[in-house]
Amino acid sequence: MSDYILTASVRNDLGKGASRRLRRANEQVPAIIYGGDKAPEAIAVDKTHFYKSIEEEAFFSSVITIEVEGKPQQVVVRDLQRHPYKPLVTHADFMRIDATHEITMRVPLHVVNEESCKGIKDEGGELHVLSNEVEVSCLPKDLPDYLEIDIAEVTLGTTLHLSDLKLPAGVTLVALTHGEDHDNAVLSVTQPKTRGDDSEAEEGDADEGEEGEGSAE
Repeated sequence: MSDYILTASVRNDLGKGASRRLRRANEQVPAIIYGGDKAPEAIAVDKTHFYKSIEEEAFFSSVITIEVEGKPQQVVVRDLQRHPYKPLVTHADFMRIDATHEITMRVPLHVVNEESCKGIKDEGGELHVLSNEVEVSCLPKDLPDYLEIDIAEVTLGTTLHLSDLKLPAGVTLVALTHGEDHDNAVLSVTQPKTRGDDSEAEEGDADEGEEGEGSAE
């Protein structure tokens, strides 16, 4: 059973004008469900539950149940189109899923135990997060809300890569299926830059500039 359940109705009045009228009514959000062996279906999603759901990070990496006029469908979010300056979603795209087929989704990374990280607490390092999310492939039942990175034992000068992530059973990282060259770094704990480092770099640039001017003469 999905943690997120939305209610919707079939949308027969289509086009930009119809979508605009629907939004102005201030009760529903125009959307579409596509994928699988069924034709795309234009729907109007109940606004209240929808807007509450999109405030939660897990909504975007979860299997969602949409009850279209009482008939449930299992979907995932594929795209939200937002108003350029108002806090409104102008259209939502949902993709149907099959419980027996793997899906590919982007899930967030959560760093934990930063306050007790050896490289930060004991060695004075700084944490640099290089990626906030990763693409995973799995059956819908195995889809994680997020992946956790425990850095308690990470020491100064350490870089963690995709291959260092602990994955739930049944979950694979899409990037790693393309080979070792795609084993990208996700975070590192490094020595903080000091003002002296910046000054030396600036002086070095200045010296190079003077040498260049001398050569030009």
